[in-house]
Amino acid sequence: MSTMTYREAMREAIRAAMRADERVFLMGEDVGRYGGCFGVSLGLLEEFGPERIRDTPLSESAFVGAGIGAALGGMRPIVEIMTVNFSLLALDQILNNAATLRHMSGGQFGVPLVIRMTTGGGRQLAAQHSHSLEGWYAHIPGLRAIAPATVSDARRMLATALADPDPVLIFEHGGLYNTSGEVTDTEPVDISRAAIRRGGRDVTLIAYGGTVPTALAAADQLAADGVQAEVIDLRTLRPLDDATVMESVARTHHAVVVDEGWRTGSLAAEVSARILEQAFYELDAPVARVCSAEVPMPYAAQLEQAALPQPAGVREAARELVRAGG
Repeated sequence: MSTMTYREAMREAIRAAMRADERVFLMGEDVGRYGGCFGVSLGLLEEFGPERIRDTPLSESAFVGAGIGAALGGMRPIVEIMTVNFSLLALDQILNNAATLRHMSGGQFGVPLVIRMTTGGGRQLAAQHSHSLEGWYAHIPGLRAIAPATVSDARRMLATALADPDPVLIFEHGGLYNTSGEVTDTEPVDISRAAIRRGGRDVTLIAYGGTVPTALAAADQLAADGVQAEVIDLRTLRPLDDATVMESVARTHHAVVVDEGWRTGSLAAEVSARILEQAFYELDAPVARVCSAEVPMPYAAQLEQAALPQPAGVREAARELVRAGG
């Protein structure tokens, strides 16, 4: 058992994968001599050399395309995109190539590619570096989208992603990099199932990535009110683990979805719709959603915090549901 930060856990996951398989390499902007924009790859260039830790030009379309080609050629590339906002410059490669080639080739060609990117706000990086666009990628067939919320998952999910014969996108919330936690097991983790991070009987709080700590903090506040909240960490955003969510809603009869994406057309909307389709008669009140304000992310700290989901807002939404549902 060891204690490390989320950033260190991701680094150790990459290091372990590269030691285990010579086909694995890392490429992206500033991943080499600089050590990664968020410090994840620090020290890896010195250990593995420039052939396997490759700094790229500032062209997301070019280096994601190169990663797709390498995967088709038998390699196991890990491509780092600095922020989810910048991934839009590679959306053609991700949507029209990585996600489709297996289907368009009649199953002859897979793209075993892992794309890592930082997502989320709360760090005063303004509108071009701070949005949560995971729901956009969760919309795309042919991809798997995962969002490690804990240090343990950050350490263990990469190996599972690299073993997948199809493209996997890993969304790392920037607010989690400095968080610390214990890693008791380094074996690959099953990413097909959501995780119950806290048990409860009165209301289900459904979150992922950076909103999991928000939901857990809200659950602490609700406990002081005498409301026992169950917290579900979705972990995998595509495909969603409906079963764990529905089983929880059947126990609590109330649901709040916490999503740092915008409310309109959000992942929260998809989860809410699935609950209504599959567990409508289990609900004692409508599903509630707590999402980011529908504005480009502000730079000013107080405005940014006002735009993001906060524990107090989740607490109030849950209290309203419990009061309404009896």
